[in-house]
Amino acid sequence: MEKILKYKREIAFSLFLVFLLAMIRAFEAQFYDPFLYYFKGDYMQKPLPEYESLKLFLSLLLRYALNSFLSLGIILILFKDLMLTKFAAILYAFFFLVLIIAFFIILGMSDPSHNFLLFYVRRFLIQPLFVLLFVPAFYYQNQISIKNNKS
Repeated sequence: MEKILKYKREIAFSLFLVFLLAMIRAFEAQFYDPFLYYFKGDYMQKPLPEYESLKLFLSLLLRYALNSFLSLGIILILFKDLMLTKFAAILYAFFFLVLIIAFFIILGMSDPSHNFLLFYVRRFLIQPLFVLLFVPAFYYQNQISIKNNKS
């Protein structure tokens, strides 16, 4: 309980950033995404919806950037390590490039058998899933470093 009181400002700000991530999700219909309702139905049997490539790219970029920025804020607050946060930012940029290229390649194939893969690649672009992977990984790495420094 004493630790919680000691870090109440960091906890409050982290929770605020998580709230903002939830708000991005709550207002997801405000972003251009013709796949939003497509993937809520029986998408394995339906043809892909019509979409504007540039508009879709910009919308995915905006949503990914917002989620990444908030996630990087959470990482910075939790670890108080600017170099680690910069490393995470590089990872976010790298994964965006890989995912957006994969997304549009899969779209170009437009075969219903690829819809499942398209669903998951899109999910990584529009949801802050990387923060759920990075925080435990960075925490583990931090604990290993502390352990090695004590030895």
